[in-house]
Amino acid sequence: MSRDRGPAWRHLYVYAYLALLDVVRAFHRDHGVPDAVSWTTLADLGRNLAIDRRMHREGWPVMQSWLTLHARGSVYELGRLQHQRGDTIGLHVPESGPLSPQAVDDSLDRARVFFPRHFPDEEYTAFSCGSWLLDPQLREYLPEDSHIVQFQRRFTLEPYEEPEGLDADVEVRRFVFRSLSTPLDDLPRRTVLHRAVVDHLRAGRHWHWRRGHFPI
Repeated sequence: MSRDRGPAWRHLYVYAYLALLDVVRAFHRDHGVPDAVSWTTLADLGRNLAIDRRMHREGWPVMQSWLTLHARGSVYELGRLQHQRGDTIGLHVPESGPLSPQAVDDSLDRARVFFPRHFPDEEYTAFSCGSWLLDPQLREYLPEDSHIVQFQRRFTLEPYEEPEGLDADVEVRRFVFRSLSTPLDDLPRRTVLHRAVVDHLRAGRHWHWRRGHFPI
């Protein structure tokens, strides 16, 4: 889609999302999803619009695709993590605070109860995740007790395959700095993660999008 058709065009997906709100809420009610979970999950629209504003409208192409999952009743926010229905329970990490082991454990425990209760016809045996957060190269820079490294330890990684249509270097910049256009030398270096991302790219290396899983 062209980016120069104005804000109404860029945000057409928002109108579609809102138009489907009653349909999605009815789907949630039919499956007994608590109102608190329903509204917390659907509020991801506002979170992503705020991020897009911070990114000076660089974020919307990815966000409009991501939010279709909410509109289809595929994603549920249970504590720290978002959980996606599929062959496995897919884990996503929203921008909502520290990724502490305790918060992750709580979210996983909630999912273990939530899906059998509200989607009893679906049988899940594993959690999975695809993310730059699972790139083992991060361990070259982050301390062993960092939340990201502890999150990585939960997963058995699948063999690396170059993802089609996805540039992990771009995705790391999107999530860590919320900017795709800031020159590398102008990116902040306030945290260990900031410095890791910049130094890795400056060295001519690339980040990888990795997939992993672990039993429920």
